[in-house]
Amino acid sequence: MERIRLSLLVGLVLMCSDGSSLAKSQAVSSVPKESVAMTKHVTGDFDVRMVPQAQEAAGGSAARMLLDKTYHGPLEATAKGQMLAAGTAVKDSAGYVAIELVSGTLAGHTGTFVPQHSATMNRGVPTLSITVVPDSGTEELAGLTGRMDIIIANGKHSYVFDYSLPEGGAAK
Repeated sequence: MERIRLSLLVGLVLMCSDGSSLAKSQAVSSVPKESVAMTKHVTGDFDVRMVPQAQEAAGGSAARMLLDKTYHGPLEATAKGQMLAAGTAVKDSAGYVAIELVSGTLAGHTGTFVPQHSATMNRGVPTLSITVVPDSGTEELAGLTGRMDIIIANGKHSYVFDYSLPEGGAAK
C-alpha cells in the first residue's frame, strides 16, 4: 500500500493539474558567447517506463526506480536512468532526483548527454529542474548545454528542450 501511495506522489511531482510546463525554461550556457550558437527550442513526445526496485532502508517513504525512455521528435533517442523518490506524511508533498543517459540524435546531431532531474511537490505545488550536466555531451553533442521541461497532459508525456551547441565544434 505504501508503494502505491509513493507512486502516486511521484506522479504528482511529475505533473501540474492544468497540464502546463513544470518549470519555466531559460537558456543556460557556461561557454563564452562567441563559441555558442543561438539557443534552440524543440518539443516532442516521450514514452517512459518506471520499474520499482527493492528498497532496503528508509521504510516505505522512499523508493528507487529504473527509468527506460524513448524520445520522439527533434530528439530521437533512448534513455536509461535511475530515480530516487520520497513521500511525506503530508498529502501532496514529495520529491525526486534522477539521472539518465540519453543516446541518439538531437536535431541531426548524434551523441549522448546526461540530464539531471530535481523536483519537489510542496502541498500540491510542483517545481522541477532538468539541466544538462556540464560537459556530458559526446560526439556531435559535445558542448551541449540546456534545460528541459516535462509536460503531462491527457496521459501523454512531452518535453520542451531549450539548448545550445557550440558553433564549429565542441567547447574547449
